[in-house]
Amino acid sequence: MDEQVVVELKGIVGAENVSTALTDKITHSYDATQERHLPDVVVYAGTTAEVSRVVMLANRHRIPVLPRGAGSGFTGGTLPVKGGIVLVLTHMDRILEIDTDNLIAEVEPGVVTAELQRQVERRGLFYPPDPASREFCTLGGNVAECAGGPRCVKYGVTRDYIMGLEVVTPEGDIIRTGGRALKNVVGYDLTRLFVGSEGTLGIVTKILLRLLPRPEAKKTMLVQFETIEGAAQSVAAIIGAKIIPTTLEFLDAATIGCIRGGSGIPLEADCSAVLIIEVDGDAVTLDGQVEKILAVIRPLGILQTRIAATPQESEAIWQVRRMVSPSLRKVAPDKFNEDVVVPRSRVPDMIHALERLSAEYGVAIVNFGHAGDGNIHVNIMTDLRVDGMAGKVERLLEEIFRTVVELKGSISGEHGIGTSKARFLHTELDLQTISYMRRIKAALDPNNILNPGKIFTDRLPVPAGDAGGSEP
Repeated sequence: MDEQVVVELKGIVGAENVSTALTDKITHSYDATQERHLPDVVVYAGTTAEVSRVVMLANRHRIPVLPRGAGSGFTGGTLPVKGGIVLVLTHMDRILEIDTDNLIAEVEPGVVTAELQRQVERRGLFYPPDPASREFCTLGGNVAECAGGPRCVKYGVTRDYIMGLEVVTPEGDIIRTGGRALKNVVGYDLTRLFVGSEGTLGIVTKILLRLLPRPEAKKTMLVQFETIEGAAQSVAAIIGAKIIPTTLEFLDAATIGCIRGGSGIPLEADCSAVLIIEVDGDAVTLDGQVEKILAVIRPLGILQTRIAATPQESEAIWQVRRMVSPSLRKVAPDKFNEDVVVPRSRVPDMIHALERLSAEYGVAIVNFGHAGDGNIHVNIMTDLRVDGMAGKVERLLEEIFRTVVELKGSISGEHGIGTSKARFLHTELDLQTISYMRRIKAALDPNNILNPGKIFTDRLPVPAGDAGGSEP
């Protein structure tokens, strides 16, 4: 990068907020994937005006800009694959307002998700989206990826709580979308366009969030099943009984094998599936909900049920779920964490397909996730030091994604596309749809400076006669 550009960056944000030191570049070169790409410079922005001026400078010089929060993503969304400027937004971490009359919060993108949740809960309010990384991920990243979490079966995902945004465009303009009114159909819904766009269309600098009244109480239970079919049928039976639990988490047999013996809650030797079910609402209604749930799932092959009577017992149940990821390293040193979704009723079909593929390829696959919405976290456990293993994993991924689409599902539920799934985009979307998306990117970011190399591969086949075929 031209040294003069670095000088100009220091003039915008201050010399103390610009670094070309190798240590800082390494710190911002990776995320939760196994990829690493060094940026040319790291810039810490503190205001919307600074973000705007940095982007204007980058656009003028055709320098890539990568907006970054905590860098906790699983698909390479914040990796500087083309070098350039990593624009860190963690200094923009203020909760600007919590409006208890209108149930709205206004925040900057660097606010940690769990911190907002704690602040609004002190006021008797509730922000439902709860990604597993909520203790360190930021709301700007949640918006970029449209993050979900266990509670989304009842409450929905991030986009369901975004009322409006302040966004710096790829040319440095500052625009505002949506607003504080609950009803707003003026013009295009630009808010929804930016949510989930992975920082490729604009940089979010303020977020208007919808809040809910905090539920009075909750009840948590852990149910062990003889078969995965019993667990899946239980999910359908619960929803069919007009009960929408807060969470419906599942663990398959391979996952249970990883944690059996290390869990504070004993897991039966013949247990092939676990559901963690939580309901919330008015305290007087919860026991009735629990009894109704037990009544509809009792005939479906239950081995054992544990119902938490105290917050400590509830925490013990959730600890079973939280210990899954750390335990996977016992299976193999390398992990490919894929995030797929199928219709709820097809979860057993997907699990059996994964078991078949695991046996066929000789690679361990461990599965858990959100049974309530069919979101399965597929963990391919392997050792990349073995000759030919990387190619085998690539073929296995293609088979997995093809199966997901055949079951009317999606190759990504809450982790995004980034770099790691870009080559599989055509598995789910036809060429005309991909081409239309690329035209939107080209129209809004004609110089392709915002997070280039994400979502789309550099070259994709396009329909005949399509003028928007090649990526800018």
